[in-house]
Amino acid sequence: MIPIRDKNPSGTFPYITIGIIVVNVLIFLYELSLGSGLGVFVLKFGVVPLKVSHYSQVPDLTFISTFLPFISSMFLHGGFVHLIGNMWFLWIFGDNIEDKLGHFKYLGFYILCGIIASSVHVFFNSQSNVPCIGASGAIAAVLGAYMVTFPRARVVTIVPLFIFIQIIELPAVVVLGFWFVIQFFNGAISITASASGGGVAWWAHIGGFVSGIIIFYSIRIFLVRKPVRRR
Repeated sequence: MIPIRDKNPSGTFPYITIGIIVVNVLIFLYELSLGSGLGVFVLKFGVVPLKVSHYSQVPDLTFISTFLPFISSMFLHGGFVHLIGNMWFLWIFGDNIEDKLGHFKYLGFYILCGIIASSVHVFFNSQSNVPCIGASGAIAAVLGAYMVTFPRARVVTIVPLFIFIQIIELPAVVVLGFWFVIQFFNGAISITASASGGGVAWWAHIGGFVSGIIIFYSIRIFLVRKPVRRR
């Protein structure tokens, strides 16, 4: 299933969502300018699970060089498809969550969930020396929050049926629930894969999705003020 757009208009202009997209695109253009130096750049600013899990055992590692990538990696991408796919999902679903939380709480939500997503990836891939990059963990949190907040919102979706392609409207809970099942299935399989291999950070997606649901509701309960009714 490939979502095209949702039929769920936002009540506010999504400044933060658009800002995040712009920053990701600009940094990707900078990556393209690095040429042969891109590998060193990604190794420095991507999350390397082996470096994190052996932080206390390697004297040369500093706290900043080890843990700053938990934030910087959210703004790096490995190619055009990687970038466009992530930004497309953020554009479709991010505006409504930004509207619900407010601009600055939404930004904090996005970054915090991205950090948690990377942490879950490190936990399940502690011996991997492959840098993990991409915004998909943080965006997965947006998807999780969207699914539980707007489960019945209509999402225009491309659905391949054998050799035919259908464009139909589906409830968000179906589209995003199916997406999560795929991530969880592949994450379970990846546990038996080689620690040195690359590929998709399935557990970052899973961790981001689940943390997005939990943290979204925590913010809504404790930090979003409700209007006071006066007699």
